[in-house]
Amino acid sequence: MLTKTRFSCLAGRGGADLLLDRAACRDLLVSALDQIGPLRRVLVVPPDFTRYHSGAGELTVLLDELLGPDVTVDILPALGTHSPMTAAQIQTMFPGLDPARFLVHDWRGGIVRRGVVPADFVQQVSEGRVAYDMEIAVSRYLVEGDYDLILSVGQVVPHEVIGLANQNKNLFVGVGGSDIINKSHFLGAAYGMERIMGRADTPVRRVFDYAAEHFCGDLPICYALTVRERLADGGMVTRGLWLGDDRETYLQAARLAQQVNLDLLDAPLERVVVWLDPDEFKSTWLGNKAVYRTRMALAAGGELLILAPGLREFGEDAAIDALIRKYGYRGTPATLAAVEAQADLRANLSAAAHLIHGSSEDRFRITYCPGHLTRAEVEGANFAYGDLATAIARYRPEQLRDGWNTLPDGERFFFIANPATGLWALRSAFEAA
Repeated sequence: MLTKTRFSCLAGRGGADLLLDRAACRDLLVSALDQIGPLRRVLVVPPDFTRYHSGAGELTVLLDELLGPDVTVDILPALGTHSPMTAAQIQTMFPGLDPARFLVHDWRGGIVRRGVVPADFVQQVSEGRVAYDMEIAVSRYLVEGDYDLILSVGQVVPHEVIGLANQNKNLFVGVGGSDIINKSHFLGAAYGMERIMGRADTPVRRVFDYAAEHFCGDLPICYALTVRERLADGGMVTRGLWLGDDRETYLQAARLAQQVNLDLLDAPLERVVVWLDPDEFKSTWLGNKAVYRTRMALAAGGELLILAPGLREFGEDAAIDALIRKYGYRGTPATLAAVEAQADLRANLSAAAHLIHGSSEDRFRITYCPGHLTRAEVEGANFAYGDLATAIARYRPEQLRDGWNTLPDGERFFFIANPATGLWALRSAFEAA
């Protein structure tokens, strides 16, 4: 068993014009594994199917191939509060891997407590917006699995809670416990999504860095971080891959993600149409990326039209789904008042944060065109309702290109085929940062 648990920057390449194919990624993985040394038991922690476009599935298959039959390799998808992956999803994202090798994270019961980030630190990084202890707990598999390498695989991409996803977020949220999931989401919402999105240094990132340093230094954790870009034809390419556990490894990936995943605009958008792939987006918990990733670009009084043929629920988790239906996306003041007054929402702060994130704050109109939810359900959550068949017949999303489009009758709109792949915002918001 390895005695080394720190892996600094082992290997990495990246660039805005660089194309890393499978062979190039394989070479980087080989270089990193050679430096780590002989292995006996490995736990790979990739994202789940909701991050299908991350490239993590192919990397996980490559890792399994490189480690070979003499190394025991288990796979623990970073579900967070999402539903467990189906066998079909596993086969699609991780072709050739046996679903029986995939462990299932239990964010409520299958965790081990590691320590507490103190309230005074949280108050400091949040500039006084919240002040509570945050309990750090991770999946029992990380602690009790007797692994000599825990390799977290994922994409660095704009994210509404932490600024840029991945690295230790994949552990503390992806395979973390309810307290850190709830309170980290609420911390991000209280601090302000617009101050976080697309940024490498945020209050939530600082909390996770604190937790990694103080409570997880004994675990043999290493990160494989991809940076991906969506091309004009809709294809995804890998622009960067870095492996290591130190901050510089993350920052190299973060800087490239800011180059290739931020679509900065000179003027606000009056009308945005977003397509949600039915295989990927079945809930507003995930589908509201259409809101998160565009709200910094939408004009006051504008409209966000979301075509969501797979939409059948609000929350991936039954309890959270019930809370969303009960309280709806009614903006920050109403949600904070409900947190103060209602014990059920106060006990589920990630749901409260989601309700804040998914609201337009009455600044623009959000119209959902769902495949399976009724008008009453959509309007009950405080969205406008649109008929999906009518919207698809009008906009014909399969014929649209990302960016500006114009219909024969002269309607001009901005189209986004997958909101999970980027962030659309006004250039001025980042020039002033």
